[in-house]
Amino acid sequence: MGSKVREHGCAGFGYFVGFVGAVVYYIAHAPSFWWGVLGVLKAIVWPAFLVYEIMKFLAM
Repeated sequence: MGSKVREHGCAGFGYFVGFVGAVVYYIAHAPSFWWGVLGVLKAIVWPAFLVYEIMKFLAM
């Protein structure tokens, strides 16, 4: 099990850094508490939106 962590650690770290950046962005731009909560939820799923937009761009 330890070898899997070493093999995929970089991707997990990249996702974590992206998640933290998205949380900071969404909370900083939230006009109210509930918009901040929504921002945290959006930060969790931002990779799905990114992949969707990339696929849409490539499929033109």
